[in-house]
Amino acid sequence: MQVQLIWEEFLKIIKEEFGSQVVETWFKAVKLDRWDQETRTVFLQMPNQFVSKWVKQHYSTIIKTNLSRLLHTENIKLFFNYKDNTSTKSLIPAAPLQKQILVTSFNQVNKENQNLHNIKKLPLATPSKFPVPRFASKTNSLSKLNEKFTFDSYVVGPNNSLAHAAAFAVAQNPGKAYNPLFIYGGTGLGKTHLMHAIGNEMKRRNELTRVRYETSDQFIHNFINSIRLDRTQQFREKYLKINVLLLDDIQFFSRKEQTQETFFHIFDLLQRQQKQVIFTSDTLPKNITGLQSRIQSRLQSGLVADIHMPTLETKMAILKKKAISHQIALNDEVIRFIASKPATNIRELEGYLIRISAVSSLTSQSISLDLAKQILHQFSTKENKSISIETVAKEVSRNQGISIVDLKSKKRNKDLAFARQIAFYLMKKLTVNSLQAMGKFMGGRDHTTVLHSITKIENIYEKDLNLTQKIRNIEQSLNK
Repeated sequence: MQVQLIWEEFLKIIKEEFGSQVVETWFKAVKLDRWDQETRTVFLQMPNQFVSKWVKQHYSTIIKTNLSRLLHTENIKLFFNYKDNTSTKSLIPAAPLQKQILVTSFNQVNKENQNLHNIKKLPLATPSKFPVPRFASKTNSLSKLNEKFTFDSYVVGPNNSLAHAAAFAVAQNPGKAYNPLFIYGGTGLGKTHLMHAIGNEMKRRNELTRVRYETSDQFIHNFINSIRLDRTQQFREKYLKINVLLLDDIQFFSRKEQTQETFFHIFDLLQRQQKQVIFTSDTLPKNITGLQSRIQSRLQSGLVADIHMPTLETKMAILKKKAISHQIALNDEVIRFIASKPATNIRELEGYLIRISAVSSLTSQSISLDLAKQILHQFSTKENKSISIETVAKEVSRNQGISIVDLKSKKRNKDLAFARQIAFYLMKKLTVNSLQAMGKFMGGRDHTTVLHSITKIENIYEKDLNLTQKIRNIEQSLNK
């Protein structure tokens, strides 16, 4: 059970950093079979040889990095196992179905405006550098609501009371009370939970209610797919058949002009037909750069409610519910200690909970305050110790003798590029921020650039003694 919890936590991290498509395509069928603490080996069960080979080749570093943090162990080894020798042919669509494949990359999506007119010219191909879903219709399955996210399982406190009250009112009276509803707040504070709770409550009240939940990434992906297949009209029409649209993380529409154009007309028609629309974002509508002013205005025309970090008491209540759902037995003393730890969101606190439970299970120790202190003290000392990405950037700049402005700039000379790679490597190692957050801070770079930088430093860290010493010096300065 505890091994499964670790893998679920790992999937959450991967989904946040790389998107749901990567999780659905490559990791959903993978299982963390067991963890051998003595040999520091993670045994992964793969569905077949093809997936095993692909994951091993493209994601080994990512798996090691994140599982090391979750298992609280450095230098772990991976063992890939699969049950059969299924040929790769069974995993690749037959020729007629290949016509439905959208061949794009994360970079192409990010550069939508430049490539959108040329996208019909893209050649059909099997996955190469970036994984994509095997069938375009797979995206429909991503619209399903998570039945675990309900109003009953949502803990209300001073930090989210307005958003909760508005969400419940919308669920009771869709299309009339607060339309649109816009919920904003930091990552991991419960925005998505509330969206699913609204949808689940509406379905409970009337099972015929047509609810569609999507992330903005899924919307963009489906829109580009519709252009590729000459089905833009069908793309629009499917949204007009629903009663409720739940659109998560709308800030990612930034600077995607043609997506925004299509979205505006869908949004406009839904509102005119008094169909309920709910959005989430990490910031206020007016602060989303690269978003059309008319869309910003529409987003603010209903109710705008924020969610911020909960109080200690609310954190404890949330952790109690999380512990019950994960079947982890904790006393109030341990819960209070976990809740008091520095964290920027609830997912971090849940991560602490999972780590303590995992170590307890794997080492056959009962969960006590002493064990919790030992685990979280080591974790905070080794990984974040209240270090921010800004602190890392400033220290790297000082150590390398360059300005913070140049480090975050678009300049590409060799020394600056190498300093940025070191900065990204240390941000990943010493903080708990996502790749997106790191890239955004460092001049708006995308997560693939960040990942490439981290991987490059990891590959040469042990081979280049000068680099090893340089990074250790920076770490020592940051940990003083």
